[in-house]
Amino acid sequence: MWIVVLFDLPTDTPKARKQYQVFRSSLLEDGFSMMQYSVYVRHCASRENAEVHADRIKVSVPPDGEVRAVQFTDQQFARMEVYRGKRRVATEQEPLQLEMF
Repeated sequence: MWIVVLFDLPTDTPKARKQYQVFRSSLLEDGFSMMQYSVYVRHCASRENAEVHADRIKVSVPPDGEVRAVQFTDQQFARMEVYRGKRRVATEQEPLQLEMF
């Protein structure tokens, strides 16, 4: 399961820029990585785990911001096509799970 966060936050004042940085830092601290500007992604082990991260996002949204979170299965995410110029680029891969013996 993947959770993708898309956001549009104002940065027109010093206070708004600070709120942007705090929100962005909260995503990074929660294990998200930047996919594009204002688009962050995180792999989750299950739908329940994705909901936990979605709840964390909800409480950290700045008052003047707009944030959207979308959940995709591994199969749906793998079908994503990424283009740079005219070349096709492979998408992010699901992280390997730690195995305990």
